[in-house]
Amino acid sequence: MKKIILSMLLGLALNIAYGQTPTYQLSTHILDVSSGMPATGVTVQLEKLNEKTKAWVYVDKNVTDEQGRIKTFLDQKQQNRGIYKLTFFVKDYFLSKKTETFYPFVDVVFEIQDNKHYHVPITLSAFGYSTYRGN
Repeated sequence: MKKIILSMLLGLALNIAYGQTPTYQLSTHILDVSSGMPATGVTVQLEKLNEKTKAWVYVDKNVTDEQGRIKTFLDQKQQNRGIYKLTFFVKDYFLSKKTETFYPFVDVVFEIQDNKHYHVPITLSAFGYSTYRGN
């Protein structure tokens, strides 16, 4: 009986802890293909297009972690459909590597059409970049 009660309490605690963990709809990642390493410490800004005014509206700003990732854009609990722009401010990253770059920043525009998770990474070098919809 004691084991059953302890198991139930553990299950309840895990459900409460998991239920309070925020989930996010949008993530990104930067891979520096010239070094084969993640691009750490890059500021990335998220904006949403106001479709009536055609103006970009600030949503959030974050910095890539040691794995070159940002996992915390757009709380999943909100309705996030719309057209978004991620701006990757890469000039300072390349300056820190003592590398000239052609791109001071990279803009990636995309549309969220449902409640699924969107992963929008870039592969990057000083003179080129690419993007795709990841998972």
